[in-house]
Amino acid sequence: MKTTHTFNVHFWLKKKSIRRDKTIPIYARIRLDSTPVDVSTKQSTLEEHWCGKAGRLNPKVKDAKFINDEIDIVYSKIRRAYRELRDEGIFITAQAIKLRYSGEDTPMRTLSDLLKYHQQYEIKKLEQGTAKNYGSTQKYLLSFILEKYRTNDIRLSQIDYAFVLSFENYLRTCKPLMASQPLTNNGIMKHMERLKKMTTIACKLDAIKKDPFAFFNANFIPFDREFLNMEELLAIENQFFKDPGVGRVRDIFVFACYTGLAYIDTRNLKPEQVVFGIDGDEWIFTRREKSKTPVKIPLLDKAKRVLDKYSGSLYGKDEDLLLPVYSNQKCNEYLKIIASQCNIKKNITFHVARHTFATTITMAHGVPIETVSKLLGHKRLSTTQIYARVMEQKISDDMALLKDKLSSKQKELMKAV
Repeated sequence: MKTTHTFNVHFWLKKKSIRRDKTIPIYARIRLDSTPVDVSTKQSTLEEHWCGKAGRLNPKVKDAKFINDEIDIVYSKIRRAYRELRDEGIFITAQAIKLRYSGEDTPMRTLSDLLKYHQQYEIKKLEQGTAKNYGSTQKYLLSFILEKYRTNDIRLSQIDYAFVLSFENYLRTCKPLMASQPLTNNGIMKHMERLKKMTTIACKLDAIKKDPFAFFNANFIPFDREFLNMEELLAIENQFFKDPGVGRVRDIFVFACYTGLAYIDTRNLKPEQVVFGIDGDEWIFTRREKSKTPVKIPLLDKAKRVLDKYSGSLYGKDEDLLLPVYSNQKCNEYLKIIASQCNIKKNITFHVARHTFATTITMAHGVPIETVSKLLGHKRLSTTQIYARVMEQKISDDMALLKDKLSSKQKELMKAV
């Protein structure tokens, strides 16, 4: 059933606020169903120049045309605010009209509105490494709508399942933002995931009525991530480096290989996070920067040696950190030098240490995947399965053990016969 309202706008002088020059501010009174709300027009006039019945200045007065035109603009904007609220099906009050007129209700109607909202309220909740990726997704989105719609912006109502599919197809054929970073399938899926997160926000705010990703499945192609085997890790541990900076990065990298800590958690490690655990030995008690998940890691001997080596002082801007960790970019730059000097052909980054811990240090030595998951601070076991893979030697050892058990069982059965 359609709801009708009694709506009108008239202009009046707020005589209680008369100024020193005797001019009086002109206000608009928005009245909806007998409830009034006042809005300043930012204009003023002398009382004798005002025509109360018309709600305007006397046309014969100097500057009357300019002020009357400004009043007409205010009137038009208030009427438009009322129509927008009515057309959007929003519960209308005089105050709601005032907020829409002044722009204080910040309605989200277009893709640009959504991008601005995400930049203002959501991006600050993300880690810097995650947040920066939204910039490239936004550039691809704006490039896509310019090509498809010949415009710089579209209404959120136009973002539906067809839009999602079209954007995916565009990413598969468009020129990459950087020639050195071509768009792979998994890279495209990450862009789609970021768009989905933004449209989900719009759905929650009722700016999009139907989830455009309801029938979309992100198809990532699984791939094996790099990790070091024990021979490669030992080669790095025992290699001598003339450059002290390279040697320092090697030490920190080895520490991460034996703790499983991510770069940011290694960099932010503080003395109070190394404590005595349930077994009376040293543990790391920390909380992952990425997920805020608590992590408790017993310190292996080689990790302890690194801490002991740098225990002479504290590091960082506030001198409250245990280890002297360079920027992630500088660490990865030095790790390439380390790999080259150790004749390791793999592309080593700092994150390889985390994979090495999951695979070579723990899983390959019989640590159950459930325990590895706790050590890595994962919330889901499926996440750990991405890091930890069973190596050929482990498979060989397990199968040899199985063969022995089968052989023994068969011999026992033969004796019984």
